[in-house]
Amino acid sequence: MAWGDWTQWGDLGNGRYRNPILPADYSDLDAIRVGDDYYAISSTFQFSPGMAILHSRDLVNWRTVGHAVPDLTRISPELNWTKMNRYGRGIWAGAIRHHAGRFWIYFGTPDEGYFMTSAERPEGPWTPLHQMLDASGWDDCAPFWDDDGKAYFIGTNFSDGYKIHLWELSPDNKTLIAASDRVIYQSKGSEANKLYKFNGTYFHFFSEVHGDVRVMMMRRAASLRGPWSEKRQLMHSESGTMEPNQGAILQGPDGNWYFLTHHGSGDWAGRAASLLPVHWVDGWPVIGRPGHDGIGTMVWEATMPASGSRRQFPQGSDNFDGHMLAPVWEWNYQPRMDKWSLSERAGFLRLHGFSGLDGGNLLKVGNVLTQRVVRSSGQSFVARLELTGMAEGQHAGLSQFTAQPRAGNPAESTASAGIVMTGGIRYVEISRDGSYTRLQPWTHDAIWLRSSWGLDGKSSFAISADGKQFETVLAGFPLTWGAYRGSRVGLFTLNPVGDNGYVDIDKVTYAAGE
Repeated sequence: MAWGDWTQWGDLGNGRYRNPILPADYSDLDAIRVGDDYYAISSTFQFSPGMAILHSRDLVNWRTVGHAVPDLTRISPELNWTKMNRYGRGIWAGAIRHHAGRFWIYFGTPDEGYFMTSAERPEGPWTPLHQMLDASGWDDCAPFWDDDGKAYFIGTNFSDGYKIHLWELSPDNKTLIAASDRVIYQSKGSEANKLYKFNGTYFHFFSEVHGDVRVMMMRRAASLRGPWSEKRQLMHSESGTMEPNQGAILQGPDGNWYFLTHHGSGDWAGRAASLLPVHWVDGWPVIGRPGHDGIGTMVWEATMPASGSRRQFPQGSDNFDGHMLAPVWEWNYQPRMDKWSLSERAGFLRLHGFSGLDGGNLLKVGNVLTQRVVRSSGQSFVARLELTGMAEGQHAGLSQFTAQPRAGNPAESTASAGIVMTGGIRYVEISRDGSYTRLQPWTHDAIWLRSSWGLDGKSSFAISADGKQFETVLAGFPLTWGAYRGSRVGLFTLNPVGDNGYVDIDKVTYAAGE
């Protein structure tokens, strides 16, 4: 099967599943099992709230239950709506663990260092971020608690030749003990670190680059102080599999072992997630289907780890009836909190207009509320906006964007369809890469906006006065990959004239899991 051509994915409803299980941007996954429940985290870069937390009972069907970082400015002011200066940066890979009755999340940011937080419940509240290491050039960290309760911490200094460091942690699990720091491994691109202990043996999971592809590796030892065995490759990096590499080894509800991973080579939908079987061969967890050489290969379809689950997906529709935003949403950067509300008008999301940092450049407009794009056939994202609160100069609408195209990729990165108010008249408006085109006047007090796309990765924008009959106003917009992220779909308003006007959004329909 060619990558991206799937017509079926996830839970097939017949006791089997197909990879990818999440054909959307769920990058840098880690996961744990707590009783009969599974919890995963996924990196979020500049999106807020940060570090998505997912829940599952079967490792295939997942839903978003929260985020660990409600305020990105505790990492850096560059992640605030006043700066918006961390595309491709922000929250990178991390690890989630359950220890001493609490959930613990540790992660790195490439510019600021390592951070941690903890909570009694995965839904939160999470403790304020604590910075463990104030230094740039570090990533892919994980904690480890030994049987005696002693805590350790592993991470990669990618700015120093990808050296992997191991520290002891303080008893409160918040501080790296500097005197304990030692380098335990180094190779080309060595990162994606995890520490495990299976049947009394310590395992160091990591990935590294062989030639021009990234592969999953492991070493083992009788003690964390070593000596460590020779490294062992766990899975081949085959053409068309997009490099599975970052993830978690864990036991499923059926007693079998699995590897939950992202595919590290991203495309316009980001880095999709797959669930691969793990087979223990000669004491090593071989990922995928073991070959004659003892190294695994990609598995596209397998038996569900548990039966009786309801098909779930971590993105979806919303009618804004709650007092908090549903966890399916993430703002592009930390939002301006006084310019959005769920309480000013019950049952509606109100977005207030204010000026962006760079005119109409949507990558520099605050309070853009987003969801991930799903790589699936027949996808559509529909929002109904009420327009009576709009002010002179205000723009409002639906956007799709990528942070920035990959170097050398001439594809566009932003597009939108919506309404602009000028001269006291509302007009339909479209944009591509910050260039806005005014279309016909819009005399209605509400508008339905729709973005639709398929497996070809091209989106079309359409408008409607009744939510039934739609008129296409922008077609063939190419969704792209950039700054380690796939495309996003989102709602926005801005007003270059000043802090004036608002729009009310009462419903979003996004059948992402179908």
